[in-house]
Amino acid sequence: MPSIDWTTQFDHFSPEYATDPFPVWDALRQECPIARSEKFRGMWVPTRLAEIEEIARDTATFSSRSPLVAEYGALADYGLEVPPISSDPPYHTAFRRLLLPFFAPARIEAWRPKVEALADSLIDQFVDRGSCDAAQEFAEHIPVHVIAEMLGVPTSDSERFRHWVHQLLEVAPTDANVALTELLEFSGYLAEQIAQRRRDPGDDLITFLLQAEIDGRPLSEQEIFGGCLLLLMAGIDTTWSAIGAAIWHLALHQENQQRLRDDEMLWPSAIEEILRAFAPVTMAREVTVDTDFHGCPMKSGDPLLLPFPSANRDPEAFPDPAQVMLDRPDNRHLAFGVGIHRCLGSNLARLELSVATRRFMERIPTFTLADPSAVTWSAGQVRGPRVLPLTF
Repeated sequence: MPSIDWTTQFDHFSPEYATDPFPVWDALRQECPIARSEKFRGMWVPTRLAEIEEIARDTATFSSRSPLVAEYGALADYGLEVPPISSDPPYHTAFRRLLLPFFAPARIEAWRPKVEALADSLIDQFVDRGSCDAAQEFAEHIPVHVIAEMLGVPTSDSERFRHWVHQLLEVAPTDANVALTELLEFSGYLAEQIAQRRRDPGDDLITFLLQAEIDGRPLSEQEIFGGCLLLLMAGIDTTWSAIGAAIWHLALHQENQQRLRDDEMLWPSAIEEILRAFAPVTMAREVTVDTDFHGCPMKSGDPLLLPFPSANRDPEAFPDPAQVMLDRPDNRHLAFGVGIHRCLGSNLARLELSVATRRFMERIPTFTLADPSAVTWSAGQVRGPRVLPLTF
């Protein structure tokens, strides 16, 4: 990628990065482990696991107030809060504790039959055709339907959800007008849902937040909005990207398809390895005080990217990191982050990824990419296939 000097012009929205970020990370780890971009307000970009984990655990020096890096400023300065992912202790601790029961393992496991039925209903639509777009006809639909049901909103609104996810994660960070327009639209939609749930409570996240208390008080309207926006932003694009990446890799590697078909006991470690190798999520932090971080003079207000996918490919932490080893031992990957902000919905993401990939493998015979050059990937802080044509 000779057109970009990644040490000074790191741009996670560039088409080159979306298509193939692996050589970017590999080169930076060796030549400039902590890059400083001229874009995105002087954004810092650590690329090794050790520094990424150190930043993620130091919540006093590196705030989570703006988990997305935007060109035009810190999102928190515009009043956008998505607790607990956008908050710091002690408020973060209290809000996360409030949500824990909603994402408890037993409650998440109860979703398994629904996810299996959903996967089957999607596969039914193309299994006899001998081809499909595994991103657009399969992967993207599963988390959208699950999150819609969790919020208690009509699954018929799933297309609106996909639109908001795309606009807010892939367009809004570089276009303030889009950010404002889409947030206002989602806010209006959510206000209608909240009003309906006040009249008729249900077993869903909106009702849960309306009835919840933090520090002995009910949640504010902003906190309810932020909690619902969190589920939309963190629960959809991330999981459909992971499902799509798993199928993409298996389409390229029929030997791994066969291993999974032959050995059911391999699935748990295979899912963890797929999460490590193709982790979709890059988070962000903001420097709170002037500090010298491993020789880098960081100033208060500077944004940082935390590319967990790069940490998962660090050869200092993982032997042969570019090789996908379905039985890799001691796989302490950072696909769900690390520290106090480790993904609250990791159990749900694992369940969706595992069920969707297994059902696809059980019902679809050996599959390959119909046209490798036709595969496209999303840009920004969540990376996954958006067009994935297969034949079988």
